[in-house]
Amino acid sequence: MVVPAFNKTIDICREMQAIRLILFDDNARIRDSISMLFSGLPGIEFAGSYEDCFNLEQKILTSRPDVILMDIDIPGIDGIQAVTEIHSLFPEIKILMQTVFDDSDKIFRSLCAGAHGYLLKNTPPLKMIEAVQEVYHGGAPMTPVIANKVLKLLTSREAFETEEEVHDYQLSLREKEVLKLLVQGKSYKMIAADLFITYDTVRAHIKKIYEKLHVGSMTEAVSKAIKHRIVE
Repeated sequence: MVVPAFNKTIDICREMQAIRLILFDDNARIRDSISMLFSGLPGIEFAGSYEDCFNLEQKILTSRPDVILMDIDIPGIDGIQAVTEIHSLFPEIKILMQTVFDDSDKIFRSLCAGAHGYLLKNTPPLKMIEAVQEVYHGGAPMTPVIANKVLKLLTSREAFETEEEVHDYQLSLREKEVLKLLVQGKSYKMIAADLFITYDTVRAHIKKIYEKLHVGSMTEAVSKAIKHRIVE
């Protein structure tokens, strides 16, 4: 029996443009399981998987992905180095880390390298599908424990120097509400539920927030919100 939540995810997939997805992971079992999860899913085209990051540029050019699932501990250049290279060569591609590592150093290095989200490998299949959709549409999905660590990194004294001046970026009241929830580590879906608005409305607000803050990612938006005391 298919659960209602999964039915809803399938419906969302049918309504959206097909997302080309590839995976980099040296574990054959994980490559097989991810392939089984995404192959044949409406709205997502699983375009292939690779066991290493050798000849990285050629693999990207051949598979033409919109979203990449990237492991960290992988032969060739490691996943974080691969993110740096991909982000430099193909900045339009969304990269979602999928790894067993939950230490702050690897999280911080991955996000600084250009990763758009960070999931642990024990993430449930439904959450994995939702994360691919969310990152494709500009979100920054993270496993809850990872989101908490990111917030601690962003608010630590080592990461930022507190500024006394409060900057005004002309955010609307609703945009500040959305930004505040982003700072709290909430996903697009959770923000929509908290504010009683649609997922697409959340995306529209966040797009405007990025434009007004002159940032290109959730991590940058959250760091600027904290550093410049945009939300309390």
